[in-house]
Amino acid sequence: MKAHVSIRNLQTEREALCTAPYAARSADSAGRRYPEPEHLARCCFQRDRDRIVHSRCFRRLEYKTQVFTRSTCDHYRTRLTHSVEVAAVARTLARILAANEDLTEAIALAHDIGHTPFGHAGEHELNRLMEDSGGFDHNCQSLRWVDLLDLQYPDFPGLNLTWEVRAGLMKHEAATPGLLLDGRPIGPNQCLEAQIADLADDITYFAHDTDDALLARILTEELLETQELWRQASERTFAAYRNLDRGPRLRMTIRNLLDLLIEDISETTLAVLDRCQPQSMQDVMQGTGRLVTFSPDMARHAADFKTFMYTHVYFCQAIRNQAEIATTMLRHLFEHYCAHPDLMGQKARSRLAEDGIKRTVCDYLSGFTDKYVFQEHGLYFR
Repeated sequence: MKAHVSIRNLQTEREALCTAPYAARSADSAGRRYPEPEHLARCCFQRDRDRIVHSRCFRRLEYKTQVFTRSTCDHYRTRLTHSVEVAAVARTLARILAANEDLTEAIALAHDIGHTPFGHAGEHELNRLMEDSGGFDHNCQSLRWVDLLDLQYPDFPGLNLTWEVRAGLMKHEAATPGLLLDGRPIGPNQCLEAQIADLADDITYFAHDTDDALLARILTEELLETQELWRQASERTFAAYRNLDRGPRLRMTIRNLLDLLIEDISETTLAVLDRCQPQSMQDVMQGTGRLVTFSPDMARHAADFKTFMYTHVYFCQAIRNQAEIATTMLRHLFEHYCAHPDLMGQKARSRLAEDGIKRTVCDYLSGFTDKYVFQEHGLYFR
């Protein structure tokens, strides 16, 4: 026992040595909703990360659409591969910024656990169907899954994650004045690790959605050259490799695009931290604004690129056609389960008395994979 405890203590000491004063520390965690004994060898944020990776709700992300459905190409990103890529970028940024890498990684891995099948089209449809019953937001749903819906342990509902990870999933709610999670304020700013995971999400999908859109032939090099961010990445590629074929050149340019964004965030945020000198996680959360950010020039380029992606990719006809099929099936199933709740699984039915029919059906559908929607829709609507 003593040997195991010393291993955990060693990790806690190493964490303190490798992180700045403003980083979250596992030794100072606000803890879990349901008290548990400490693990013999792992810090609390390491346990959170591992619980997320081993959860069913995380594994189901493999069969949920990111942008393009996997039925047409095995190489398109899914919600699972997106989450893994976000976690990799987030961990890199956390190391550069001397933040807590384990907490950052846990938040990044869990940030899309509450996402619907069929990407944002599914989210928008569930939000519309729940308009008179509290709406639907995938960030809030991520918290709902890890707190209540993923039942794997005998002693508590959900995954019983630490307060810091759970608060990190509430990225849109942190700015709400006075909002509390288990009696503790989650804002007005998120902790540095949550801010890192949030921006890592944005820059990761910039890169990999561009990659997938090129693979789908929805984007072309000529179209991308209208964007300053792409031009800078392309110039970096050309400076290192002057005679690459199209495929390797595009892949290298996408890597350079991601590197440019990571470098800018790192340099800008380090300067902000040096100027503000936060001395604790609470200083970060109670400060005057976000600390993890782009430079003004890069913020403009990133905003332009985001608008470009919405115009040419996310709202393109192929994606709209895909979304129309998805939303129709989800609407049919939502109405069918509301009329016939006995057709839902036992775990879902057990929440009817507490949550009511519409929220229970919404929770049930949010956990579906794309292929399970097709399967269930084919069963009831032939």
